[in-house]
Amino acid sequence: MKKLLEVKDLTVAFPTENGEKNAVSHISFDLNEKDFVGLVGESGSGKTVATQTILGIESSEALVKSGSCKLNGIEVLGLSDKEWSKYRARNIATVFQEPASALNPLIKVGKQIEEVLKIHYDFSREKREEIVLETMRKCGLKDVEKLYKKYPHELSGGMQQRIVIAMSLVANPNVLIADEPTTALDAKVQAQIIDLFKDISRIYKGAIVFISHDLNLIETISKKVMIMYAGRIVERGFTKEVISDPLHPYTKALLKAVPNYKKRGEALYNIRGHVKALKNRSNDGCPFYDRCDYAMDICKKVYPKDYNKDGHLVNCHLYGE
Repeated sequence: MKKLLEVKDLTVAFPTENGEKNAVSHISFDLNEKDFVGLVGESGSGKTVATQTILGIESSEALVKSGSCKLNGIEVLGLSDKEWSKYRARNIATVFQEPASALNPLIKVGKQIEEVLKIHYDFSREKREEIVLETMRKCGLKDVEKLYKKYPHELSGGMQQRIVIAMSLVANPNVLIADEPTTALDAKVQAQIIDLFKDISRIYKGAIVFISHDLNLIETISKKVMIMYAGRIVERGFTKEVISDPLHPYTKALLKAVPNYKKRGEALYNIRGHVKALKNRSNDGCPFYDRCDYAMDICKKVYPKDYNKDGHLVNCHLYGE
């Protein structure tokens, strides 16, 4: 299986009134062809900071303290915008949360999708249009010849999101990162976009990272999952195994908090406390320490090593040495 993306020991900090604090701490993972990986965690877990850094679109205040990010074996961490332009959209692409803000209101949607091909390929205008129309069809859009000539404001939110997905897929990138792409949509359209990603995963040879805070959704859509908390990936493995046999106390708490019709009449479970604001975090120890029912003194001081249970990895002092 070809390795498409290798992230090793990535740490990203931000200056705060209490000094530099890690928003992402020493995360490592690989993506292979046909991988579909869910990245799950509460708001403030570092999911977006991590993926923006991998995409080379991190905030100007972000400080990359350590790490390596190789795309098809090429180190891309620290590239200039000009250097990144060779890889973004063609080798790695993203689908943003808000489709309306991702589209230029003054340009017809077909031309916006076509622009990706103009930048990266020496195709004729006819060939570009042919590829764009076919990509739009694959994204579940109909009457694509008419739709090609419409402006974003003439489309519904669901159609706008499909256009954004088409923009991300048209150059057939190796890696696609979808940053909570259903958040701004109503429930019916959310279900349609989720079904679209299931279809894409069957025909797409690249790897997909699907960011979400919803474990129910990730269970239905992804093959693998990474659980992230306060800048750390605390558990990862095949989705079915992680959900059927969660190891980290945070994963267990997330699953306990998922609404279930079998628990009708019972009060919804809430994880006590909250993700600390970045300025109040420690760069040492386990970040879940103050919310964990199993916390020990060592948890506050030392971050636990990997514990491997047949490929199901967890970082917790309850396991291993």
